[in-house]
Amino acid sequence: MPQIALVTGTSSGMGLHTAVGLAGRGITVIATLRDPARADALLAAAAAAGVRLDIRALDVTDHAGAARCVDEVLHTYGRLDILINNAGRGSVGSLEQLSMDDLRAQLEVNYLGVAALTKLALTPMRLAGSGRIVTVTSVGGAVGQPFADAYCGAKFAVEGLMQSLAPVVANFGIGVSVVEPGAVASDFVASVAGVLTPHDEPAVPQTSDDDPYAGMLQSYLAHSRTAFAAAQSAADAAAVIIEAATTATPRFRWQTSPGAGAFAGMSLADLDGAKVLAQTRTWVHSD
Repeated sequence: MPQIALVTGTSSGMGLHTAVGLAGRGITVIATLRDPARADALLAAAAAAGVRLDIRALDVTDHAGAARCVDEVLHTYGRLDILINNAGRGSVGSLEQLSMDDLRAQLEVNYLGVAALTKLALTPMRLAGSGRIVTVTSVGGAVGQPFADAYCGAKFAVEGLMQSLAPVVANFGIGVSVVEPGAVASDFVASVAGVLTPHDEPAVPQTSDDDPYAGMLQSYLAHSRTAFAAAQSAADAAAVIIEAATTATPRFRWQTSPGAGAFAGMSLADLDGAKVLAQTRTWVHSD
């Protein structure tokens, strides 16, 4: 009997390739996205791969809708074996430039939406005595970056949640992992290179010549454009997500490329924070 996987944020990029790739392994995939009208690319990729997907609408910030979605999956298939929390949003702005609504929006998508859906998946997985939960975070979940205050704050939060949850639910046969991509090529990159995330396009704050942040923001955006010029493909990043979800030897933390591994590792080994700040300060030189 095939495993059942629920994947969020599948309209493009890593989510699309993850859904199609899991289906290619014989897993029954419920591919969710906020707007089913945006499923053309997903359907085309599935057809090209010769796989079928169960495509459903899901906005991860709609917790009641998430509960209905999980209930429908359990009613249709009887269980849920794999949850891939991929849906997310980017944000560009330093704290003084951000509103409280900006901060809340990042938490709603990148933290609370993930927490709510994971909570829903835990009960059937615990009762079954098995399951795999994989959350796509970012190198921004390990390394704070200039003008990514809200985004990195939410990603740090979700990594803390998952790392705290992992040893507890392991006693029920449930594996919990985070996947940390670096720069990943996507529609986001084509429009604005803002923060190191493959997710939805963030709005870049409007600045003026007398804005104290203007020079630093332009320096940061120039750095990001350089980073994304050598971005990893979404398909290659998705291959790591699929491995994390299906491997017989799971681990908690995965990076999707050697560059992402080196960058995240710098922070994880940086006990006094000096190495990270020394590097990220060079991103925001202001003339």
